Amino acid sequence: MKELINPFEKFYQHWALVTAGKKDHFNTMTVAWGSMGTVWSRPIVTIYIKPCRYTYNFLNENDYFTVSFYDEKYKKDMSILGTKSGKDTDKIALTSLTPVEVNGSMSFEEANCTIVLKKIYYQDMDINQMPSAVVNRYYTEELPHRMYIGEVVEIIEK
Repeated sequence: MKELINPFEKFYQHWALVTAGKKDHFNTMTVAWGSMGTVWSRPIVTIYIKPCRYTYNFLNENDYFTVSFYDEKYKKDMSILGTKSGKDTDKIALTSLTPVEVNGSMSFEEANCTIVLKKIYYQDMDINQMPSAVVNRYYTEELPHRMYIGEVVEIIEK
């Protein structure tokens, strides 16, 4: 758990994968926007996903999701999972990652840390509450992100 102390670095510089769905139907994508903390006296992870992303539907349709972290040697795989759509191709087959079931969701065997989360809250971000510079940079052509808060159910470390 010590490595997760700096969530700023973990999400922004190293990325993570967010994965939702069941063994027979799931999707994953890289996520660089996230936070860890507590809400309602529960340990949580918050992620942000745009509606145009294929994983968005999986997060909406499932009660559980995972956020997983990887060693630097998987950077190429992370890049593939962040640039290809699971809607158009079997992008996981293009990587060296091995899908595994974990406590109501999916992750990958190669993860050095998987956080299993139960979705407890979600809300669309409101561009009327954002600085105009943020709107102009991120939301001129696409709808704003949806925020998902997941309660930590399990942390699997290797």
